[in-house]
Amino acid sequence: MAAVFTGIIRELGRVASLNGESAGIRLRVVAPVTASLTAAGDSVSVNGVCLTAVDVEGGVLAFDAVPETLRRSSLSRLTEGGSVNVEPAVRVGEPLGGHLVQGHVDGVGRVLQLEPEGEGARLTVEAPQELLRYIVEKGSITVEGVSLTVAALAPDGFEIALVPHTLQATTLGSLAPDDEVNLEVDVLAKYVERLLGARNAT
Repeated sequence: MAAVFTGIIRELGRVASLNGESAGIRLRVVAPVTASLTAAGDSVSVNGVCLTAVDVEGGVLAFDAVPETLRRSSLSRLTEGGSVNVEPAVRVGEPLGGHLVQGHVDGVGRVLQLEPEGEGARLTVEAPQELLRYIVEKGSITVEGVSLTVAALAPDGFEIALVPHTLQATTLGSLAPDDEVNLEVDVLAKYVERLLGARNAT
C-alpha cells in the first residue's frame, strides 16, 4: 500500500548534508522526533516529497533522491543548514488532520509575495498553468508539504491566508519572492477529472 500523509507538519528538520548532483543526491536531515518513529524503509515527507528512509541513526534520517524526483521538485535547491518540513506517513488509526496527501509533487510554484495580514500573512504563489484547473477557492492544496486552504484565485496562481501557527511551525514563514515551492493539488480533483473524461468519451 502506498504511503499517505496529512499535510500536518510534525517537525521542522534541518538539512545536515546534501551530496551528489543531477544523477541523484543523498540527503541527510536532522529530525529527532521523526527519526524516533522511523525505520529504514519507511516513508517520510520532506517539503512535500515522499522519500524512503535508507538509514536512521542518532536522530538523523538519510534519503536518496533520484533524478526524476529532482526534476519534479525543489529538493536539489536545498542547502546545508536549511530548514525542511517533515511528516512521517500516516499510520492506521491516526487522525487525518489535513487532507489526503500523497507526497507526489505535481509541479513547482514560485512565490510572488508574502505580506503580513493581521496576525498572520498572505502568501501569493504563481502556479504552473497545467495545475490551475485543479485549484479552487476554499479547496485544498499542499505547499512544501503543508496542507492549506486556497483563499483566492488569480489568473496565474493562488493566495493562501497563513495563520500564526503555520508561520511558526513550518518553513512557510521564511519564504521570499522568487522562492520555488513544491505543489501537490488535491488528488480527488484529479480523480474526478479522470472519471468525467472517461464518461464523456463513451
